[in-house]
Amino acid sequence: MSIIVAVLVFGLIVLIHEFGHFIVAKKCGIGVIEFSIGMGPRVWSFEKGETRYSLKLLPFGGSCMMLGEDENESDPKAFNNKSVWARIAVVFAGPLFNFLLAMVLGIIIVHAVGFDSPTLTDVQPGFSAEEQGMQAGDVITKLDHEPVVVYRDITIYMMLHPSDPVDVEFKRLAADGVTWEKHTVTLTPRYSDENGRYMLGIVVSGRYTKAQGIGETLKYGIYEMVYSVKTTIKSLGMMIHGQVGRDDVAGPVRMVSMIDETVEETIPYGLSAVILTLMNLCMLLSANLGVMNLLPIPALDGGRLVFLILEVLRGRPIDKEKEGMVHMAGMAALMVLMGLVLFNDISILFKGV
Repeated sequence: MSIIVAVLVFGLIVLIHEFGHFIVAKKCGIGVIEFSIGMGPRVWSFEKGETRYSLKLLPFGGSCMMLGEDENESDPKAFNNKSVWARIAVVFAGPLFNFLLAMVLGIIIVHAVGFDSPTLTDVQPGFSAEEQGMQAGDVITKLDHEPVVVYRDITIYMMLHPSDPVDVEFKRLAADGVTWEKHTVTLTPRYSDENGRYMLGIVVSGRYTKAQGIGETLKYGIYEMVYSVKTTIKSLGMMIHGQVGRDDVAGPVRMVSMIDETVEETIPYGLSAVILTLMNLCMLLSANLGVMNLLPIPALDGGRLVFLILEVLRGRPIDKEKEGMVHMAGMAALMVLMGLVLFNDISILFKGV
């Protein structure tokens, strides 16, 4: 069951990504040879017009193979014969559609369950928040000039800056019960032996607040996508700085295991809870795929965009043969990386047995 659910989740994310490339390519008059979901040999396919639509054996990945994408082609419908801006639009469309999927899912989730408001329910005695006069009802709006929209913004900030003093901007309802007053204080985290971590002394209930009206639903739903993008970028920064261990990196094998655990844990709460939890996971993965594909790595969309941007700056394209060699090397490196991630997944799973 977990494998079927994982295939559906990954399949949807890849389908939307490749559909982004596909639909924009069609709009730009580019010939699409094959649109496929999955990798490896074809399991099922059919042709419509100039395009073959395929379902392939391995349920990860997919492709939108365009005419003249990696070689010179005289046909005016070839990818490389279109304007550089048309090609940029086609390449960028894949990640863009992943962000759009994450946004739509975020709006649905917020409509169903609400959002985690950064409103204090209490302050803990002996910590900086109490000493600086913060109190229940205060709404945190910024941490060191970084906007705070949901409570998770605070938790991720503290994860990245556990012991650093922080300027906290918050708003408090005035005595008239209508207007909001802005306040700024500097909080210094203190280590709590009881909790085993640095703390500011703020307490938030963790309960989700129901969005009021379509405007608030759209605002917080769109922010769910923005938050997913932000956390992906910050996680990449943590990896670069060595703040993430190998146990924190999950590949497709562990993702299947995580999906299985997620389904098992939420089944007692009903079908709607399972669906919403999977939608949340799908939103995170879709935003993650969008960000990862925009990295300036050869063979990824970001790598292709680098060459297209260089073409704009130079006024002429890079030699296709040389570009192809770079992307081929990038693909080989990615395959090696995927192999290492797969090995890491399996070794961690067996370690837990």
